[in-house]
Amino acid sequence: MHERGASVRELIAENEALRRQLASLMDQAEGNHAIMMRHQAFDLEIVGAGTFQELVGTIFRLLPVVSDLDAVTLSLVDTDADIYTVMHKLGVDFEAFPNLLFHDNVDGLGYDLTAGRTPKPRLIPFDAATQRHAFPHPPAGLASVAMVPLLRNKRLIGSLNLGSRDPGRFTPLLGTDFVEHMGSIIAICLENVISNEMLKYIGLTDALTGVYNRRYMDRRLVEEISRARRQAYRLSCMYIDIDYFKQVNDTYGHLAGDDVLREVAARIKAELRMTDALGRFGGEEFVVLLIDADLGSASMVAQRIRASVAEKPFVMPEGQMLDVSVSIGVATLDDFERDHAIEGVAQQLVAQADQALYQAKEGGRNRVVAST
Repeated sequence: MHERGASVRELIAENEALRRQLASLMDQAEGNHAIMMRHQAFDLEIVGAGTFQELVGTIFRLLPVVSDLDAVTLSLVDTDADIYTVMHKLGVDFEAFPNLLFHDNVDGLGYDLTAGRTPKPRLIPFDAATQRHAFPHPPAGLASVAMVPLLRNKRLIGSLNLGSRDPGRFTPLLGTDFVEHMGSIIAICLENVISNEMLKYIGLTDALTGVYNRRYMDRRLVEEISRARRQAYRLSCMYIDIDYFKQVNDTYGHLAGDDVLREVAARIKAELRMTDALGRFGGEEFVVLLIDADLGSASMVAQRIRASVAEKPFVMPEGQMLDVSVSIGVATLDDFERDHAIEGVAQQLVAQADQALYQAKEGGRNRVVAST
């Protein structure tokens, strides 16, 4: 009788243990399902991102939450700074993305690429000295990291770098299928959105000179006036025209004229800040938008541009030396007339610069006139 009672108690205890184990498995399954659903939602978010800024912003905003991470950085291979330059010109605010890192070549990503090897994810303890390229500003207590290569057609385009304060979160013994899947989706999204942004940039760029076209400048001017209204800074506009350009085409031919246009654009651009915008309005006319610049500052820049064009002769295809000059009109917007539509204010600013340019032409060319 005593043995039968002991056996019943053992069965009850065994059943209780099985119930706890089953409950634990169910909790784990529910947790895994919730994690899977969060990552599916994350995948949909990044696949739906239409711009570079939206995609990168979504990665940095959601991935630390979705995956319970203490650090996320994104490294991109950007030879000749093409990606950075184009995205900046399209208005990406890189100061908002301190964890977006650019490298001149694949060597800066820290993967073993000897003998043409395809890089694999690295799940390792965090070491500040050797992983500074991936985590230049690591949070305190970072203990383990995963560096996930971003591959497109076997080409390494970047690295997704994940960090945790949990030393057991990323170890060499763990499988990498999940992070590889994440990396492949992010790589596809990055390649697509960068390609689309590059095409957009080409559509907003003058094919001959490489500076912006009128379509872009019209849009940019409206955006900058709106921003200047909010932040209370001044905008200045320069209207630039190459003097006697028709004579260049008539004397030396249109190919030489194209060379002059390209060189003038390059000399103008060399005098501008990265925040300024230069566009070709057609023919031999250029417009410059100077951000946070009053009339005096803009006039000084205009004089530098005038001098840079006039003081160094242009070399023609046949070796001839040609003196070229420009006339420049300058206008500044410091009273935004908030009751007026921004489009009308933009047109008025350009018209004032154009009128000042006309006065420079009438005054003898190769000069700067500021609109008062």
